[in-house]
Amino acid sequence: MKSTFDSGPQSTSTSDAESPASALSPGERIKTLVILGASGDLTGRLLLPGVAKLIASGRAPGLKLVGAGNDAWPAQQWQDRLTESFADALAPGGVSTADGIAELKSVQADSTYHQLDVTAKGVLGTFLKTVEGPVALYFALPPAVSQKACEILSTEDLPAGTRLVMEKPFGSSTESAQDLNATLAKLVPEDHIHRVDHFLGKSTVLNIMGLRFANRLLEHSWNRDHIEKVEIVFDEPLTLENRARYYDHAGAGRDMIQSHLLQIMAIMAMEPPATLDEEDVRSNIAAVLRASNVGEGADLERYTRRARYTAGTIADRAVPNYLDEEGVDPANGTETLAEVEVFVSNWRWAGVPFILRSGKALGRARKEAVVTFKPVPHLPLGFKGTDSPTRLHIGFGPETLTLDLDVNGPGDLFTLDRVQLQASLASDPLLPYGEVLDGVLSADPLLSVRGDTAEECWRIVEPTFAAWKANEVPLEDYPAGSLGPDNWSTSNDES
Repeated sequence: MKSTFDSGPQSTSTSDAESPASALSPGERIKTLVILGASGDLTGRLLLPGVAKLIASGRAPGLKLVGAGNDAWPAQQWQDRLTESFADALAPGGVSTADGIAELKSVQADSTYHQLDVTAKGVLGTFLKTVEGPVALYFALPPAVSQKACEILSTEDLPAGTRLVMEKPFGSSTESAQDLNATLAKLVPEDHIHRVDHFLGKSTVLNIMGLRFANRLLEHSWNRDHIEKVEIVFDEPLTLENRARYYDHAGAGRDMIQSHLLQIMAIMAMEPPATLDEEDVRSNIAAVLRASNVGEGADLERYTRRARYTAGTIADRAVPNYLDEEGVDPANGTETLAEVEVFVSNWRWAGVPFILRSGKALGRARKEAVVTFKPVPHLPLGFKGTDSPTRLHIGFGPETLTLDLDVNGPGDLFTLDRVQLQASLASDPLLPYGEVLDGVLSADPLLSVRGDTAEECWRIVEPTFAAWKANEVPLEDYPAGSLGPDNWSTSNDES
């Protein structure tokens, strides 16, 4: 299968699509947000609350909201869903303003739900002709359903300025991602496609870039000569939470590492872009991913780890064995904790492992990137205490910065003690989906995953997933509420 993006970053400025859908003027905002899969869990739990906060903050004026799904929902059931999802945003305080709350109430009152089979030829296209454009068409659907729906769309079906918003996972393999990219390229230009990764909120991306590129001290040492390893960790105490239908087929590797953590890694490792323009930033992200592979050879048992939680206790809550959770099929061999070591084969990062880890049912929430610097070449004889490595922690939600240093005292000036310098970083008060949707509605693709990088993320991890499926890497256990298997170094990090 030939990739749509074989020609490299320059291919993102053109498209096979020549249609009114590409006719959105610079600065022209989306008028209508159409959510496909509006009756699904993702829409109610994450997407609609994000939309609500965005509108209530006054940052989505004049937006219309339309829901569509397979379920035969009466109008009142859709309104009940909106009432539940909008509750926090409608409460005064936080980011909500009086005018924004009034706008949100108006949006809810005017919002409609439509039962549609988006995989039936002509149905979605006919429906879109009744919607005011420009339109953001949000596919809150499984990848295979999104693929089929797009295959039967034509450029004539799309209102002028249409933006296609694709929820992760984007495809289920390199080949399926290539197929979906090829399909989308026939409908709209690449910069009208938003592949949503809610980890790529504006505050997360810009905080990393600002920290790196605005501080000579850091940028000077941000390379293989000074850095020993980089860890990107997303551990959470949440368990399956009634998501077996999706999660038991995805697992921690596909759910988090394949998408979110590889994207964060690429931002941590990218070269300085000339500008913050989406083409400059996304091209530098793509360059990192093209140079990346799991491990430094074929020994994936050495460079990857996987585990699954057993019965345990988190806080005061008893958690059953994962295999006893409702909807779980033991034959799937699903991991709930995964870790891979990625190496970026370029001048800056050769030999430095980027350790990506994510898991569920763990004893603490840990969401951060940790940069561990190499030891000093020589510590003068006479110092006592522990000479610990200098480490920089970048926290995600809340956005924080912590620098671990060894300093003298207090007390004996010859004894080194550990101190932490801490700071809060700027953050957007919007929910993650609100941040991403803000870029969609304002026609800014900066925070969206570009097509070639979506393909590269699958290429990087597919050998690992194949090795896991073949049981070439053992599936370990850890009790729910623990920090993971004791023999994993990342499980013993008390930072």
